[in-house]
Amino acid sequence: MIEWIFFIPACFALNLAFGPNNLLAMTHGAKAGVGFAQKAALGRLLIFVPMIAVSALGLGVVLTASALVFGIVKAVGAAYLIWLGVSLWRSARTMEVAQISAHPARLGRAFRSEAMVALSNPKAILIFAAFFPQFVVLENYWQSYAMLGAAFLLMEAVAIFAYALAGRFASKFASDKLPTMQRVSGITMCIFGILLLTSPQPSRS
Repeated sequence: MIEWIFFIPACFALNLAFGPNNLLAMTHGAKAGVGFAQKAALGRLLIFVPMIAVSALGLGVVLTASALVFGIVKAVGAAYLIWLGVSLWRSARTMEVAQISAHPARLGRAFRSEAMVALSNPKAILIFAAFFPQFVVLENYWQSYAMLGAAFLLMEAVAIFAYALAGRFASKFASDKLPTMQRVSGITMCIFGILLLTSPQPSRS
């Protein structure tokens, strides 16, 4: 039997951790609203589904064991986060509240950003490969892994809503500060990229 009483709070803490995807949800919520941020974040959730599946098949072990594979994935992910951060910073130069109202954010681009950030971070699949097995019931391996994955995705959706709502509230109370918020988001995204690039390869233990 899955020990839900331990899994749910521990997993939700991971969902709520401040990272690149949650920063995007906050940014999208501030610029275009909670509903927009939730729709964009479907890109993240759709990427997490196959990530959970391949982690169950053992790709997490491959990433952990192979320094070369992990290094390549990490470098690509870090480069994308830094590029995204620079793009956020540059877009803040011409950002005005009136312009945002007149030119709504593009859902397709936001969707792709969420998906690419999720896909380019090797730590995500390592979380699934290292965290989930602690709660998997070996007698019902695939069923329990699927249940854990579904619970993770549900709590991830709740975390997306929370971050998007926080971003929306921040923009409502400080709408004239949106360019500053955009710059802070850009800098933070670049920091995430640098931290990912300098992070060590996880050990198999």
